[in-house]
Amino acid sequence: MAADELIVHGAREHNLKDIDVRLPRNALVCITGLSGSGKSSLAFDTIYAEGQRRYVESLSAYARQFLQMMEKPDVDSIDGLSPAISIDQKTTSRNPRSTVGTVTEIYDYLRLLYARVGRPHCPVCGRPIAGQSLDQIVEQILALPEGTRFTVNAPV
Repeated sequence: MAADELIVHGAREHNLKDIDVRLPRNALVCITGLSGSGKSSLAFDTIYAEGQRRYVESLSAYARQFLQMMEKPDVDSIDGLSPAISIDQKTTSRNPRSTVGTVTEIYDYLRLLYARVGRPHCPVCGRPIAGQSLDQIVEQILALPEGTRFTVNAPV
């Protein structure tokens, strides 16, 4: 089933010999093998190249002019492929606290996405948090029993 798997048929990029591969999606997958066995050809030159090519192809003509289009890899078909990012072993930062998000610089975009689209929830009760007018805030505070301690949070 293509929704659960990434299916590669007839990969012949570089030293790959018309191989078929099924990889689980939404899982950490390691490709191992002897030196020269085609690990990088499969991961970078076939799967990543096709994912990146399809992604760039889906953009507007205006956006495509700023990006380098990758050549179609020598493969019969790839099913279940999502847009892909690649981190080459040589690209890693010397900072031991680096993550995939910081190395690829996607972390800042995800922060913005969650800040704009995300819906905050109370960490205690799980209910959604919504903005309130001054009158609503005063009404809730006045409804508290006398002597109740509370915190007022506001942007600076």
